[in-house]
Amino acid sequence: MAKTQAPRSTAARQPAGASPGMLTDRYELTMYSSFVEDGSVDNHSVFEAFARRLPPGRRYGLLAGLGRLIPMIAGFGFTDDELAFLQATGAITTRAADRLANFRFSGDITAYPEGETYVPGSPVLTAEGPLGECLLLETLVLSVLNHDIAVASAAARMVTAARGRPIIEMGSRRTHEQAAIAAARAAYLAGFDTTSNLAAGHLHGIPAVGTVAHAFILAHDSERDAFASQVAALGAGTTLLVDTFDIEQGIRTAVEVAGPELGGIRIDSGDLDVESRRARTLLDELGATKTRIVVTSDLDEYVITALGAAPIDGFGVGTRVVTGSGHPTAGMVYKLVAVSDRPGAEAPLRPVAKKASGKGSAGGRKTAYRLPDGSEHFRLDGVIPDGGRPVQVPVIRGGEMVHEPSLAEVRAHAAAAIAALPPSAHEVADGEPYTTAMEEE
Repeated sequence: MAKTQAPRSTAARQPAGASPGMLTDRYELTMYSSFVEDGSVDNHSVFEAFARRLPPGRRYGLLAGLGRLIPMIAGFGFTDDELAFLQATGAITTRAADRLANFRFSGDITAYPEGETYVPGSPVLTAEGPLGECLLLETLVLSVLNHDIAVASAAARMVTAARGRPIIEMGSRRTHEQAAIAAARAAYLAGFDTTSNLAAGHLHGIPAVGTVAHAFILAHDSERDAFASQVAALGAGTTLLVDTFDIEQGIRTAVEVAGPELGGIRIDSGDLDVESRRARTLLDELGATKTRIVVTSDLDEYVITALGAAPIDGFGVGTRVVTGSGHPTAGMVYKLVAVSDRPGAEAPLRPVAKKASGKGSAGGRKTAYRLPDGSEHFRLDGVIPDGGRPVQVPVIRGGEMVHEPSLAEVRAHAAAAIAALPPSAHEVADGEPYTTAMEEE
């Protein structure tokens, strides 16, 4: 009998991870090759990432993703195999391939600190250096910032709506597996308290939490048996899911099994305002006065706001936070704003700007600052007036990272930045941005 060949392992069937340089669009390399061929690839240049507008209804944006992006820029490059592929597919010329073989970003990056707020026109990231090098960063910069900012900006509004009550990020099942980790990080820096994602807990030190799904209850002969199993494994301080069959009976059974020291209950269905009030009354009658009530089920900043007066102790948010609460991208763009006709940082720069209708931009390298009234401005001459506070900080100098705050520091910065916003910016209801970055005359 012929020997049956063992199936290849799953790992063998998975493609190897791409280098940071390959996380880009082909047109970046088309332009790079053209710059190599015409000799302008090393001309000095300045690019900026900014949002022309915020998603409809948003009062501010919250910068996130910088801690993920900067190491990728510092490690931006290509393997020999990737370069062979690019040449074989005609994505790059031979001369471009020779330059990319030892590619390393050598320029400077300045940016708003991660966790900083921004408004339309804010130059949240500036890349300065050789034209070809800065050009190649576009797709990577935008893919990271547009995703993480969308999550963080939505999460910040939910934190405001929760008014100090903790929120769990639990959206891993509603997005790409790698995006789930990035989303958990972005939500945490915006003020979420915990995540259900174990990889985010392991990689970023975010507190990871979780108990059971309805399948756990249904897998037992009775709800009582399920609760008893969970309490036996995790103790009376656990949170029991009480809405699989009947919420009132579920609460009674939960207290009977765990006792009045039951840590919490979770409600995942029904009118959460009504059900939480009924639950609080019943728990108090049963002597479980310290048992927490946690609610889940398609929550967002608007629903959480509507539940403001309900006796709810915590929220679990999934789909809406990892998809930016209806705005899955932040609308960031990355544009050339100044360029020189020769290499070198000392070379004179000429401002350039796109003038297309609805997609215009301001040319020239900008120095952003805030005045004491919270308004945001920028100068093209680099001079900050008295009373102005510069917003950008150096994050890469000569290709080397020089700014590496911890996630705890970023989270603290975000809390302070949001707290400093004017009262109107804290309103969850749709409205206009509290200010716009304006050129100072």
